[in-house]
Amino acid sequence: MENLANGPYHAYIVMGLVVLALILFASERIPLASTSLLILVLLSLLFELFPYAGPDGLLRASDLFLGFGHQALVAVCALMIAGQALVRTGALEPIGRQLARWWGKAPLLSFLATLVIGAMLSAFVNNTPVVILLLPILISVSLKTGTPASDLLMPTGLATSIGGMATTIGTSTNLLVVAVAADLGMRQMGMFDFVFPAIITGGVGILYLWLVAPRLLPPREARLETTSPRLFTAQLRIHEDSAANEKTLSEVLDLAGGNLEVVHILRGERGNRLMPIPDLLLRAGDRIMVRGTPDRLKELESTWKASLFSGDEPVDEEHPLRDTTQQLAEVVVVPGSTLDGRTLANIRFRERYQLMVLALFRTNKWLSQQGTEHTEDTRLHSGDVLLVQGSVSNIKRLKSSRNLLVLDAKAALPISSRAPLAVIIMLWIIAMAAFGFLPIAVSALCGVMAMLFTGCIKWFDATRALSAPVILIIVTSLAMGTAMVETGGADMIASAYVSLAQGASPTLILSGLLILMAVLTNVVSNNAAAVIGTPIAIGIATQLGQPVEPFVLAVLFGANMSFATPMAYQTNLLVMNAGNYSFADFVRVGLPLALLMWGILTFLLPWLYGM
Repeated sequence: MENLANGPYHAYIVMGLVVLALILFASERIPLASTSLLILVLLSLLFELFPYAGPDGLLRASDLFLGFGHQALVAVCALMIAGQALVRTGALEPIGRQLARWWGKAPLLSFLATLVIGAMLSAFVNNTPVVILLLPILISVSLKTGTPASDLLMPTGLATSIGGMATTIGTSTNLLVVAVAADLGMRQMGMFDFVFPAIITGGVGILYLWLVAPRLLPPREARLETTSPRLFTAQLRIHEDSAANEKTLSEVLDLAGGNLEVVHILRGERGNRLMPIPDLLLRAGDRIMVRGTPDRLKELESTWKASLFSGDEPVDEEHPLRDTTQQLAEVVVVPGSTLDGRTLANIRFRERYQLMVLALFRTNKWLSQQGTEHTEDTRLHSGDVLLVQGSVSNIKRLKSSRNLLVLDAKAALPISSRAPLAVIIMLWIIAMAAFGFLPIAVSALCGVMAMLFTGCIKWFDATRALSAPVILIIVTSLAMGTAMVETGGADMIASAYVSLAQGASPTLILSGLLILMAVLTNVVSNNAAAVIGTPIAIGIATQLGQPVEPFVLAVLFGANMSFATPMAYQTNLLVMNAGNYSFADFVRVGLPLALLMWGILTFLLPWLYGM
């Protein structure tokens, strides 16, 4: 036991757990939150059963749990809530409407403006709501101009990731790197301390996304076919001489050849609603509410000798079933949705939203309603795209849903009267941190309190804005980082890296660290890569006798280069489903972008910091 407490075994075990964590993070079989919890439990058991006697005393499990109260985590959670308030009040909507107007006048310049504005917003707000704001605009532009949506969506999504690099609050990754580096003795970085290299590198990246990326992407066919048959809800009224009169519902369905959806049955002048049970005896005067295509409904009218009505109007040549009463729309299950992980039957989708789900799209695979895979028991996941049909009013009502994003942009999100107030509070959060009056964790918490007290956001939406996987990944990453530093594991890895690069210039060593972080962030969690990489970067700089800042920034920028795979970041998955992209499309566009930015930063960081 004595040898275990004082030897290097803890460092080896921690490094083994780090490798295990990276492997599990890269796998899609186990949820990220579950992997994080597993690693956190294993770390806590290790140091509780076998405490590590370091130079600063014993390291116990309780020291690893400090991540739950870490200022970086507090700041990340507070900014999540503040960003959600901007979305809920519609504060960003005027920007979207202005962009939509510009597209009609100068499409090419409007595309550039969209990329730049998306990047600028993402420097201060989490890029997920920014992408959610811009997706409907770009989908609408694609439908109106005939421009392939694939030319617009991925470049815009990647532009928001680039914008997040510019400030300490741009991404949770930035907050973690800056906070961990400060914990290890580096000076506290200000909000705009690395904005110059971010603007230079990001500017080149935006030009690439504007001029080059659309030419690298193959055109992808839109999944929404305007010729898809509409399924109308209509009434079939039974008369004395109707074939359905005095027959049970099951007999009537057999007469119709089966495969018919009966919604409910209305009886009497008051329209008493009856459940469509098989043994229900139909009578003259009953109104059977059914769903079907116009041709199918007309066929039933003839077969049953019933009268077909759409609402209170008879269906005839003067009053046909019209497409203007129905819409097809694609809706996305957004991150943090209460629908995530639940089935269509669990949430009573039809009754809740009064919409018909025609098909489900998931990562390049249609699960059609007629197939065996898409049923009421299909479990929804964040990023799934549903093809729904319903009345114009019901789809418009869906715009205010907290769970679904409508991609056709035919109805604008209403702007709350509190939208200007939400913007003012967000600007106050940024200003307090930017000018050094308050730490970002404190200013963000004060801003959240102000938004709650002024009604910009409700507690229900505030708690929904918090992502359990993100919280657990951050806490587990901080625990792994603490364990690596305290046991000497970070120094061991830094020494091994310097030894392998023996004879290379500090610039090449920094470049290697930058590309290593870029690779890791595309296959594992970017937060984990950042927290694990920061103490290693400081160790490398110390052993080389070089300034610490450029090596820490190499980790920060590298961990943000989540461009080359769809699973690297949640907005990549959102864009992938909306634009019908393949995995290879992300590699085709994202890999050159990552290499371009890596090359620029390789020369820029050493020059700026006097290496």
